[in-house]
Amino acid sequence: MTPPLPRRLLAEFLGTALLVAVVVGSGIMAATLSLDDTGLQLLENSTATVLGLTVLILVFGPVSGAHFNPVVSLADWWLHRSTGGGLAGRDLGPYALAQVAGAIGGAILANLTFALPAVTMSTKHRDAGHLWLGETVATAGLVLLVFALVRTGRAALAAPAVGAYIGAAYWFTSSTSFANPAVTVGRAFTDTFAGISPGSVPAFVGFQVLGLLIGTAAVVALYPNPATPVTGREAVDPAPTGAATPTPKLRPSSPN
Repeated sequence: MTPPLPRRLLAEFLGTALLVAVVVGSGIMAATLSLDDTGLQLLENSTATVLGLTVLILVFGPVSGAHFNPVVSLADWWLHRSTGGGLAGRDLGPYALAQVAGAIGGAILANLTFALPAVTMSTKHRDAGHLWLGETVATAGLVLLVFALVRTGRAALAAPAVGAYIGAAYWFTSSTSFANPAVTVGRAFTDTFAGISPGSVPAFVGFQVLGLLIGTAAVVALYPNPATPVTGREAVDPAPTGAATPTPKLRPSSPN
């Protein structure tokens, strides 16, 4: 049975807040400990994000699906709107509001944890075509990964798979893979290693939406029927009944 909406919204708020706290807090710590080595800073930041995101999906997945990301929520509704198996359309707005509020709260929490002012709007401009391309690729890949797992009965692998993907995307995308409109907004509230200037947010979000469209189209093309089994060497048995996985009706995410 699907948990009541208030409980799911609390899970989305807390999960997104803690995710952003992990991203921002580990970025601050990395910049402090490895002052002159940007590569090492990114390694430290991405490692903490992989581990933190994996844990958060495991904790909150059974309650809300651990979307933590409006892109994933929207894709979940769109891909399953005809079957009623995904997020209800009426819940999209509340989910997005909870995710954005959580992301802002997480950035504030990270700032306070490191004795910084609660809000320091970022001055780190991220305005360039190659960064926007990176966000498009990162978001499309995330959507494809999440719903490929869902549509082939492998949702039990979501936590490690999404964590691994985001960790890799830190390195193979020029933008370091925000891939999440809520997290992008939240990271504007910290003028630290992981920040993004408010003026750079709209373009990032716009190209994340483009990535959503591309990723969703890829899911439909590759996995047109949610019930289609995986065959051959890639076949994986569905998760057993009662396994601690994100709820079947709601899909996990990532954000960064």
